[in-house]
Amino acid sequence: MRPIRVLVVDDSMMFRKLLVQGLDSDPNIQVVAQAENAYEARDAIIKYRPDVMTLDVELPRMSGIEFLKKLMPQYPLPVVMISALNDKVFDALEAGAVDFVNKPSNMNREQLNVFLKQELATKVKIASTAKVGKLKRIEDSHINSRVSAAASNKIVAIGASTGGTEAIFEVVRQFHRDIPGVVIVQHMPPGFTKMYADRLNNQCEVAVKEATSGDKVLPGQVLIAPGDRQMRLVKVNGQYQVECRGTEKVSGHCPSVDVLFQSVAKTAGRNAIGVILTGMGADGSKGLLEMRNAGAQTIGQDEASCVVYGMPKVAYEVGAVQYQMKLSAISQKVYSLLSI
Repeated sequence: MRPIRVLVVDDSMMFRKLLVQGLDSDPNIQVVAQAENAYEARDAIIKYRPDVMTLDVELPRMSGIEFLKKLMPQYPLPVVMISALNDKVFDALEAGAVDFVNKPSNMNREQLNVFLKQELATKVKIASTAKVGKLKRIEDSHINSRVSAAASNKIVAIGASTGGTEAIFEVVRQFHRDIPGVVIVQHMPPGFTKMYADRLNNQCEVAVKEATSGDKVLPGQVLIAPGDRQMRLVKVNGQYQVECRGTEKVSGHCPSVDVLFQSVAKTAGRNAIGVILTGMGADGSKGLLEMRNAGAQTIGQDEASCVVYGMPKVAYEVGAVQYQMKLSAISQKVYSLLSI
């Protein structure tokens, strides 16, 4: 198989050189062009037809986000954003970027190598498999949000990775204040998870926050796992809470969907609904299977609506998914299960 052809776009000549050297050192990646602004990038896309573009959020003359907004409708291309700790990255994901990496600052050589040869290279490879243009904002639809009295002690657990920020938004924005407590793991670096939670909180009817240990799981509230902690569901004095501790990677991730789902299976059992959304890899499949075996009802996003049909695919293949459906139907399905 030929290497993945990459266009690198960054206004810093020194950082751009590091990106090119780091990516080119991977035998499965070939940097075919580089650009310092959106106009050079546009010309390079036409000339070199790259498979993936890495794009800085901040660029001279035209920002990376504005460039994305103009580019994606005309020329859908898998894009990995390179961003400092800034909530503008979520504007980029909304505009069609597949994923992002946290731009390093004051890194030693070893940390820089990890960033270039592991984090960035991995995201580029994942992006090369993504179906761009899949996550267009869905028009508001009427959701039958009747929740049975028996649902008051239920839990909704959601896990996602690549493409998940927008997929989670499409699900959560249709939740109302009657929804039982929701717990979520989205693979994301520390710092960004709080920004993401705050963004959802401003856009959705339900309350959304980055979780901290001891937070109670309450109806009408969504708790998102912090980017550098494993989050588990526990029960204290008959009340569901979350525990956020441990930085070890499980199933390759911290936070891990498997860790959350396994704790939900153990703590909530049949009183839970598990949802696995778009993402690369297998994280969440074991935990979702444990949830289903414990009596929980489980939902997986279908291939056609996924940006990357990895996590839901593995979960489906191991028998963890009870209902497989398109993204736009998942919120209604959750409510249907809660009305029984």
